[in-house]
Amino acid sequence: MRRVVFNQKGGVGKSSIVCNLAAISASQGYKTLVVDLDPQGNSSQYLLGDEIKELRHTIADFFEQSLSFNIFNKESGDFVHDTCFENLSVMPASQKLEELIFKLESKHKIYKLRDALKALSKEFDRIYIDTAPALNFYTRSALIACQSVLIPFDCDAFSQQALMAIMGEVHELREDHNEELEVEGVIVNQFQPQAKLPTQLIEELKDEGYPVLPVYLSQSVKMRESHHAATPLVFMAPNHKLTQQYLELHEHLEESLVDA
Repeated sequence: MRRVVFNQKGGVGKSSIVCNLAAISASQGYKTLVVDLDPQGNSSQYLLGDEIKELRHTIADFFEQSLSFNIFNKESGDFVHDTCFENLSVMPASQKLEELIFKLESKHKIYKLRDALKALSKEFDRIYIDTAPALNFYTRSALIACQSVLIPFDCDAFSQQALMAIMGEVHELREDHNEELEVEGVIVNQFQPQAKLPTQLIEELKDEGYPVLPVYLSQSVKMRESHHAATPLVFMAPNHKLTQQYLELHEHLEESLVDA
């Protein structure tokens, strides 16, 4: 299963969702890969910590290699790095992604990621992709490469507007490039149950037919502590309320795969 987590609005928790769902997947025995397409590299930093400073062969190098034919080109697996967590690997981001985007667009390399991830699917049971909060070449590459998209929603009116735009883009990409692509669900993140507005916005989404997932992720300082420790919640605080919510969300997604 190849999933991309995407929202054009920043600050909705894409990297946190990607890394924590992937970590749970790995902890349950699935060979899991995180692909970080955000030049900021938040997912890479979260999973690799200070080790990221020593790494070569990032996802940017993979894309750069595609711009010129060479019989000695590296295989897609050469850009994958193990983390300190069992069964969990990452294709780390690089700021070079920003420099390459126009060259990649002009050379029509939009399917390169799809081909690489299909090959890596023979090795990995679950692949999660983190994206920048922008509908650009890399995001479109991810949507073309994946079978499903998860959309974080942080209970904000601006996020509601972004959600509508994403649904339209997913529909267009499915029609033109990737008939497998489905919206797996909207993930309610940073939820505050005591506030009226979040509940109101969620009900509006449900009334409009959006596939809001039944597990809501709470706002918690524990997530920031997890980032600082470069340790996903399932390994750092397995009994915490937010960890349990992530576990419940992961279970729901896995059950949906079985039912599909």
